[in-house]
Parts: sequence; C-alpha cells; structure tokens
Amino acid sequence: MNKSAMIVKEFIGLALIAMFFYLFLFVDFQGFSFEMPKRFLNVNTIFLSIVLEAIPFILLGVFVSALIQTFVSEELVKRFLPKNAIIALLPAALLGAIFPICECAIVPVVRRLIKKGMPLHIGVVLLVGAPILNPVVFASTYYAFQSTTEIVYARMGLAFVISIVMGLIMYLLFKNRNQLKWSKDELIGRMKAEEALKDVGKIKSTLFHASDEFFEMGKYLIIGALIASLFQTFLDRSILMELGSNETTSPAIMMAFGFILSLCSEADAFVAASFGGTFSAGSLIAFLVYGPMIDLKNTFMLFAFFKAKFVVTFVIVVTIVVYVSVLVYQQILL
Repeated sequence: MNKSAMIVKEFIGLALIAMFFYLFLFVDFQGFSFEMPKRFLNVNTIFLSIVLEAIPFILLGVFVSALIQTFVSEELVKRFLPKNAIIALLPAALLGAIFPICECAIVPVVRRLIKKGMPLHIGVVLLVGAPILNPVVFASTYYAFQSTTEIVYARMGLAFVISIVMGLIMYLLFKNRNQLKWSKDELIGRMKAEEALKDVGKIKSTLFHASDEFFEMGKYLIIGALIASLFQTFLDRSILMELGSNETTSPAIMMAFGFILSLCSEADAFVAASFGGTFSAGSLIAFLVYGPMIDLKNTFMLFAFFKAKFVVTFVIVVTIVVYVSVLVYQQILL
C-alpha cells in the first residue's frame, strides 16, 4: 500500500472515531430512544426467522447437490435428456413436480446439474417450477386455501405453464451458452480436487462437497435475509394496501411483496391467506407464483453463481411473464 493510500485510510479512521464520540457526547437520543430499538429488534426477529426457515432447505439443497456431484456423471445426465431442446421442456417441468425442494435450495441443485451437462434452459425450468410444483407446496397451499381451492390450482397450473415458457424464452435468448461463474480455483484446481476426493470414498466426498457448498451459499442467504428484514421493517405497508383493490396494480404490488418478504414456498401460502380480505384473488396468485420463482435471497445466490447478464435477464423476463400471465388469467377465469 502506498503512502497516500495509508494517509487516506488513517484519516477515514480518525474521522469515524471523531463522529462516534460526537454522536454519543453531544447528540440527544432521547427523542427516539423507544422507537429505534423496537424497529431494530423487529429487524433482528425477521432476519432470524428467514434464516432459520431457510437453513433446513439450504441443507437439503446442498446435500442433493453433493449427491449429484458424487454419484451422477455427465454421461448419465446427457443420456436421460431428450435430444430436442424444445421437447425436453415438458419432462423438465414434470421433473420439477417431484423435486421436494423450495427456492432456498434449488439454486445449488440447478447449478450442479448445469455443471454436469444439463442445458441451461432445462435448468431454468427447474429453477422456476420446482419450488412451486413440488407436493409439499401443493399440500401447504391446499391447507391454507381450503375454502378457495381455485387459488391452489391456479398457482400450480400457472407455475407449470410459466416454467415451460421461461425455459423456451431463455433458450431463445442464450442458446445454452455457458452462464455459470467459474472461480479461478475451480478452473485450475478442479481436476486435482476431484482426484483427491476419489481417494476418501464417496460418502466422505459427499460430505466435503456439501459442507463447502453450504458455507458458500450461506453468506448470500444471510445478506439477502438481512436486506429483506430491513425492507419488511421500514417499508410503509399502508401505501401498498391502498392499491390492493385495483386489478391492474394489485398483482404488481403483491409480486413486490413476494420478492421483498423472501418467504419459503412451503410457508408463503399462509401469509398470502392473511391478505385475503385486502387483495384480490389475482394478486394473491401473483404473490404465490412470483415469490418462489425470484426473491431477494435467491437473487443474491444467482448473482453469486451465474453471470450478471443472465441473472438480470432472468429477473426481468420472469417478472414480465408472471405479471402478464396473471392479468390474462384474471380476464379469462376470474
């Protein structure tokens, strides 16, 4: 570090210390001594609830990912995929229906499958569809909306159709060009690491892969959960509630809610049901479909492991497709 950089660093440090002492010696905090702690306590509560809710599914995801890495070869993946890229979309969507994985865990699984040779657009189908179409989510949604089962079937039906549409659009946009981020260590030392792990046995190899991926994914989960908890605490929800009765704006508002709240797809139906008296059925469906496809925490994960251009395109396309699909569904069936 050169001399001028050291001087700047020391100046910033002294300025921060001086500001700290000024705040605590001369500023009167009495006026907001009750409000601020309550709000930050709320941030802490929401942050912990998101992290604790997501960690079991992250663990599930990284263990599935590690099992794929250890026991599934590139040749096996390619053998079971239809050769035609368009025809492969339908079985990929059906496969998403049997994956018991929510949006917290699907990112490492899809990433690993793409590394094993799965085409990008098939990975997108799983990324979008699996968090909603799996049987656990169907059961929780059915339980939350027993009196309005049309919302349950609308969620599942739209998720199935949108996952196929998303796969097709991303195939047309990217033509299965590689969109994964590879670290220098992965590119240089991947073969050596794989050879070293072969000597320790498949069970230990699975545990090594799972632990590495858990800590790699965990930091992005924490960042996303912290931002989501800040939004939930400081966002003025009364403004959003006023827009809830409009059939055009309410789906967009609830999609924004789904993105910010970052709820696990196994639990979001109960939150959506609590909005039943304020928001329209179409907006509740938008919340239930969009949130599991993309939210704050898995956006951070996507940016960590996929190229920025792909992630930005994915977020924009899935937002447009979900919004338009919900509006069309409202006009035709509601």
